[in-house]
Amino acid sequence: MEKIYPEKLKVGDKVGIVAPSRTFAIISQEARKTANKRFEELGFELCFGKHVEESDEFLSSSIEARVEDLHEAFADKSIKAILTVIGGFNCNQLLKYLDWDLIKSNPKIFCGYSDITALNNAIFAKSGLVNYSGPHYSSFGQGLYFDYTLDYFKKCLLSETSFGILPSDNWSDDAWYKNQKERNLIANKGFLVINGGKAQGTILGANLCTFNLLQGTEYFPNLENSVLFLEDDAESLPHAFDRDLQSLLHLPGFAGVRGIVIGRFQKASEMPDDKLLKIIKTKKELRDLPIVANVDFGHTDPKITFPIGGEVSLSAEKGNVSLEITRH
Repeated sequence: MEKIYPEKLKVGDKVGIVAPSRTFAIISQEARKTANKRFEELGFELCFGKHVEESDEFLSSSIEARVEDLHEAFADKSIKAILTVIGGFNCNQLLKYLDWDLIKSNPKIFCGYSDITALNNAIFAKSGLVNYSGPHYSSFGQGLYFDYTLDYFKKCLLSETSFGILPSDNWSDDAWYKNQKERNLIANKGFLVINGGKAQGTILGANLCTFNLLQGTEYFPNLENSVLFLEDDAESLPHAFDRDLQSLLHLPGFAGVRGIVIGRFQKASEMPDDKLLKIIKTKKELRDLPIVANVDFGHTDPKITFPIGGEVSLSAEKGNVSLEITRH
């Protein structure tokens, strides 16, 4: 399938906000105010799907409502990018109801992470549209320490230029949405090289347990010549990450994977470096693949934005890592 790269954002563009997973109901007024101000400072006009405030017992809205908002956002020629409100647990419910021809005929930036991984990879698999794993609208409501996240959002979505990924100086795993002022920064030790080597390929993946929901369906992308970006949230303890990763290794197409980049784990995952190393090193299928971990993406902050379906170049040796997004 031919890849479709959407046009980049520029000052004055309209950005549509939709809620394919959980809704605005869980976003505080303080976070909304901060996010709206940030987009205004970037020079973007915001518009919101008609159903983003609806909320049921799952803090989501009906399949019909979510599909309608997505279709309207893609069909609206004045909207140049679509961001999700937040993640959740159920956006894979939408896949068989989406109009893939409509999406392919109206290519534009689509960005979100976590549960949105199901949409990210399905959109690429079904339409060829390169889209983005990166901050939600709600992420922009973070009052402090947002500079790194914003910088990589701009590098990926506002510029055509290739860019290298460097470690942040500090990271955090705070519930900032509950208390914007009490933040605890942790010094970043940098990338962890698990296996050395070089790889180039198409970026696929993101949230591992959500990515695995697509296995065996028409929405799972072709792994040939891919570099997997994988992360998981606080619910993924070492034993869960191990078996979820093993599930990927059992796929008939896994031989097409050229390298793996692993996002930083949350503290509640209880995944120290030595435990992650043991999980990886015991898998024969991974011995010849370059693998780098502790990269700034996933459920900690800050986080990069990267293209699902875009291209990456990875070179890893002990103490020396080059990770470059070459086309996005």
